[in-house]
Amino acid sequence: MSELIKIVDSLENKISKLLHKLEVLNNANIELEKELRDIKSSQENASKTVSEWEEKYNSLKLANSMLGSNTNKTEAKLKINTLIRELDHCIAQLSE
Repeated sequence: MSELIKIVDSLENKISKLLHKLEVLNNANIELEKELRDIKSSQENASKTVSEWEEKYNSLKLANSMLGSNTNKTEAKLKINTLIRELDHCIAQLSE
């Protein structure tokens, strides 16, 4: 009977250790998920910032071409033509 008690105690001890490891791993998992959310949020903010700067850069490039810079004159003309077509389309829809 004493042997059986030792086996049961050993099993209880191992189960206790396993439960402790499970708790530690669950806590680590929660921390990693939080860190992942923070990193995703940071990456999303960085992407938005990059998009904003690209838009500002394109606007500045277009403004420079309109001011007489020869490098982007054709791009400016195309942009102006696109805007005129959009305005014509809007006017046509309003007059219907």
